[in-house]
Amino acid sequence: MFSRTSLYFQGFIFLQLWCFSVAVQNSTMSEKKKFERLPTTVKPTVYDLFLKPDLKTFRFEGKETVFVQIVQPTDKIILNCVDLNISQAQLKLTPSGEILPAECSICAEEETLKLTFPKDLPVGDAELSIAFVGELNTLMKGFYRSKYTAVAGKEDKYCAVTQFEATDARRCFPCWDEPAIKARFDITLAVDADKLALSNMPVESEKVNDGVKVVKFQRTPIMSTYLVAMVVGDFDYVEDKTSDGILVRVYTPPGKKEQGRFALHCATKVLPYYKEYFNIAYPLPKMDLIAIAEFSAGAMENWGLVTYRETYLLVDESNTSAATKQHVAIVVGHELAHQWFGNLVTMEWWTDLWLNEGYASFVEYLCVAYLFPEYDIWTQFVTDMHCRALELDALKNSHPIEIPVGHPSEVDEIFDEISYDKGGSVIRMLHRYIGDNDFRKGMNLYLTRHQYGNTHTLDLWTALEEASSKPIKKVMPTWTQQKGYPVITIESSVQEANNVRTLIVRQSKFSIDLDSKDDQTSWLVPITFSKQSNPKEDCFSTVLEGRQCKISIPNVSPNEWIKVNPGTVGFYRTNYTADMLKVLIPSIADKTLPPLDRLGILDDLFALVIAGQSDAVQVLELMLAMIEEENYTVWTNMATCLERFYSLLSNTDFNRLYDLYGLKLVKPISKKLGVDAKPGESHLVTLLRSLILNRLVKFGDEEFLHLAKERFAEHYSSRKTIPADLRTVIYKGVIAAEGKPAFDSLIDMYKKTDLQEEKERILRSFSSITDPSVVDEALKFAQSDDVTSASTVTALTSISASKVGRDKSWQFVKENWPSLSSKYAGGFLITRIVKHTTENFASEERAKEVEEFFADKDRSGIERTISQCLETIRNSARWLKKDGDSIKAYLEKIQS
Repeated sequence: MFSRTSLYFQGFIFLQLWCFSVAVQNSTMSEKKKFERLPTTVKPTVYDLFLKPDLKTFRFEGKETVFVQIVQPTDKIILNCVDLNISQAQLKLTPSGEILPAECSICAEEETLKLTFPKDLPVGDAELSIAFVGELNTLMKGFYRSKYTAVAGKEDKYCAVTQFEATDARRCFPCWDEPAIKARFDITLAVDADKLALSNMPVESEKVNDGVKVVKFQRTPIMSTYLVAMVVGDFDYVEDKTSDGILVRVYTPPGKKEQGRFALHCATKVLPYYKEYFNIAYPLPKMDLIAIAEFSAGAMENWGLVTYRETYLLVDESNTSAATKQHVAIVVGHELAHQWFGNLVTMEWWTDLWLNEGYASFVEYLCVAYLFPEYDIWTQFVTDMHCRALELDALKNSHPIEIPVGHPSEVDEIFDEISYDKGGSVIRMLHRYIGDNDFRKGMNLYLTRHQYGNTHTLDLWTALEEASSKPIKKVMPTWTQQKGYPVITIESSVQEANNVRTLIVRQSKFSIDLDSKDDQTSWLVPITFSKQSNPKEDCFSTVLEGRQCKISIPNVSPNEWIKVNPGTVGFYRTNYTADMLKVLIPSIADKTLPPLDRLGILDDLFALVIAGQSDAVQVLELMLAMIEEENYTVWTNMATCLERFYSLLSNTDFNRLYDLYGLKLVKPISKKLGVDAKPGESHLVTLLRSLILNRLVKFGDEEFLHLAKERFAEHYSSRKTIPADLRTVIYKGVIAAEGKPAFDSLIDMYKKTDLQEEKERILRSFSSITDPSVVDEALKFAQSDDVTSASTVTALTSISASKVGRDKSWQFVKENWPSLSSKYAGGFLITRIVKHTTENFASEERAKEVEEFFADKDRSGIERTISQCLETIRNSARWLKKDGDSIKAYLEKIQS
């Protein structure tokens, strides 16, 4: 990428750089090597790093002095480096003061910089000095530039921001870019005098000379390179202190600082809560949260300077929906949990990524439940995380929580529902198994024992076993080292004397892959039961070992039902006998069964349908039995089932029959809720209304589409503003009803607003476009300069939600793959593009088309995603072939 350069560094050594292009050429000529981690002969202790970014030329100059320990004699130092021009390098031996020049060679394939010295380096301390030049790229990784539009006008402005997780610190400065190779960092930034400069630590000194401001920050604690952060640009902020004196600031683009108040409230309350829960204080003197316009992930937990996409941090009290506000609270809770899990204690290698993400995904719900009990957030956990993880983990092409990871290109692909959602769900199951008190003791032991260090999963199990005296090291590896999970099948249920219910229980691996039915994998399953006379409490629990066993449950009367997995806490499916399921249905219909149990029965039954082990009509009938349902979380699961049927049946000629079924199910609850919020209604009712109205749009309800046209006309003409909680569904409704005129009006609104959440709402409305010509316009707009790179992906995934949009977006991906793969290479966003534009096809022909398209493409970072999508397409084709006729017959029957 960069041309060869040569400079004098500190006026001393002239260095000839090995040309980057030669390294690339050499790597392609030789056989691809097996990935190897960095040598351990030399390790850094302190980086003294200086960077001077230029927001006009979009380049940066850098120099660093790395204080290193030479552990073994060697004439080479190998560290990570990519997309940098190295202009000079030298090593100063201490205490002799001898300076050795280095010959540099860059391996593009291995992303390494090899420094070769004229003689072996003796064991001891040394100072490695390197000068380099880089580009503030547009890839949203490394040290990159983010474009935003100033509030006062249409002028584009830029900030420089870092995103280093997982392996992109090496794009900013040469470093030992592995999580276990920790060091301290002295960071100095030279920026334009009118710009704000931020990093992990507070400012130590600041000097201005000739329009350049040199900002030196305090030394960091010992930490991994991926947690280093720097931001340079124009920002406003709001600030407050926690109850124990930690300064918290929320930085926003200019003119938006009031939108940081809600996140500030959350952060100032979350830090003391975590301090009390973990019994370990937050170790840094400040905490900054900053909103970035162009950001690939939702947020990043850099120690002391957490970066966020705007819509994951900013709340406009007049224009932000309840759902977005709740999500901001969750994301703030997640990233601040990382300050302990991930930052203070870090996984040794990316194989144990889940130690960061799974734990944070569980703990975020702890803090939101504390801050906002009205959210009923633990009930929402099941649909937001538990069910999503079960769905992905049923694929043959899933992966274990602990998954071997090698080359950096493999790392980004495991930032998925397994590491996050399954990890969090397994921790929730473990929390229930050992109890909150022992769980907290174990976490404190783990964090205290390993603070500022690195761990493996076994270290966590050891601490929790010591705290609980339960066999954690025996039970939990069956959940983290194996992919998939069991289905617990009740073979028989017999009422014995003395009110004892005896069950014959069998476990087997659950999979939607028909070829996996003979898989003999088994788990140690913490299994629980409830009964009809006290449905909210566990009546019996044990750990299921082996493939089959007999379980006798005392104090169960002959006329009451038994429910497996109360609260849907265990990470497994349940397959009841026909009689057991039959007696549970009335308690689902009359809602005497608790919400999470109603949800769990539906979700398990639907999964069995997808796996070909049950009839789809059973699910359709069960949902009609739930027509009186009013719980938001249960309806969220019902909506997921409805959407899966919708996507499947969009591949048939009887999809309109399904729309009528959907309207039959959702119209009664929509009438109860109404369109407008009522005074004093709960947070969950607000969320439920939005969910139900979105289903009305999906099923083409003429009454609501007419209302959407009226409401949008008033809103667009500024006669009457649509409430924030209704805007997404009204926008979807009007674009479904009017097509091109509504699309044009929404694009006009998009260009005029500076609220990122509003822009996202408009992009999500593209899912309702049915006119092929308007889909073409939407795809064209998604690529325009008006849309950020991350939001382009939002638009593309939204368009893919309809049949016509799916076909056209997939065609768009095929035609534009070189530019898309280059723009989003090695990141989270390219996997989203692949997933959402392919997975809802339902024919072998489409599967072959997808397979053949990617056959000759570079699949680095997307290999597993492609395999998962192909598996999903083929399973949908089998499902449609198996159940299509019976679904059609049932839909015709209930309409007659």
